[in-house]
Amino acid sequence: MNSLLVASNLSIFLLWAGSQFVLIPYVFHLLLLVTCILYSSCHYSLVLREEQALSRGEIDPTKTKEEQEVPPPVSETLKTEDAMQFPIIGSASLFGLYCAFKFFDKDTVNLILSIYFALIGCGAVTATLSPVLSLLGGPLKSIEVKKEIKINHKLPAMIGGDSPWELNIDFTLADIISFVSSAIFSYFYFQKKHWVMNNVFGICFCLKGIERFSLGTYKIGAILLVGLFFYDIFWVFGTDVMVTVAKSLDGPIKILFPRTLVPNAETGKIELSLLGLGDIVIPGFFLALLLRFDAHNASVPYFPTNVHASFPKPYFHSALFGYIFGMGTTMFVMIKFEAAQPALLYLVPACLGSSFLTAVVRGEVKNMLAYSEEIEEENEKSPDEKKKD
Repeated sequence: MNSLLVASNLSIFLLWAGSQFVLIPYVFHLLLLVTCILYSSCHYSLVLREEQALSRGEIDPTKTKEEQEVPPPVSETLKTEDAMQFPIIGSASLFGLYCAFKFFDKDTVNLILSIYFALIGCGAVTATLSPVLSLLGGPLKSIEVKKEIKINHKLPAMIGGDSPWELNIDFTLADIISFVSSAIFSYFYFQKKHWVMNNVFGICFCLKGIERFSLGTYKIGAILLVGLFFYDIFWVFGTDVMVTVAKSLDGPIKILFPRTLVPNAETGKIELSLLGLGDIVIPGFFLALLLRFDAHNASVPYFPTNVHASFPKPYFHSALFGYIFGMGTTMFVMIKFEAAQPALLYLVPACLGSSFLTAVVRGEVKNMLAYSEEIEEENEKSPDEKKKD
């Protein structure tokens, strides 16, 4: 049992619940919550190693023959060209939102986005809550619904694919309870837009996003981080676009931290500070990749995945400390100069520098740069190409 992982999960809940009643110093609250989110989500991302092994055609000895016949899950990894295009696509999306708030009714824009966030938030909360309920065991885990549905269609193959459509339904009682609870929660969030409910969505987005996504290689991660480094600087320092969108968009694209628990006499609202989810998730992708690289170096078995496994984690720990240092520096500069700061300006050099320095000290630069989770490309090789390899 990884006591730090358990403590991180518990701390996330206590910070979320306690911040409603006890004023926690803003900087301490932010640094502790973000650190716990990163620690937990990166460790849960170790499950990707098992899925990637299955995609490579490896056999899980812990499963029955029937279970082994089930097609392996598709593991999504970022491609080099996607990493290069990400800042451009992000800029277009950001500027599009800025124009929407500038030229259209702000309430209407927020209404449309709120419906969208409520729907995907329902999925994120369901995916986060279901494993927790499953830990209780009993009927929550034992009662399962499995069914295969085939739907015939007359659409052209290029539009609808092959007929019939095959849908596999597989869920437990815990999944059902989680979904119903999440749907009710999403409805009340849509109605109230309370900052506490916003944080539930924000935290779940971070946890599930980092857990399920792979950057593929260290090089791709570096390309993405460097690109977003300049993206963040330009849109924060060069224009008012980033700040305008962050303040105008009334949705869970940020985690909110109370600066006071006493509502303002005029507005009736409490003073809040924010941290964009991108400043957690983007470095989180990179830290999760480094943790899986640590597991690879330590020859941690793929089957079964044990997120509590104990093994040396020099790259993950160095990058995590680098992230904390970078975020602390961001907070210091922001408070000192009383101006918004592009967090990636400090986080990118901290994460890349700490991990690369670790590789230099350990003499593993070549191994780190060669590590790859891009399984799909391997699977696309022809039999002749594989023989040459």
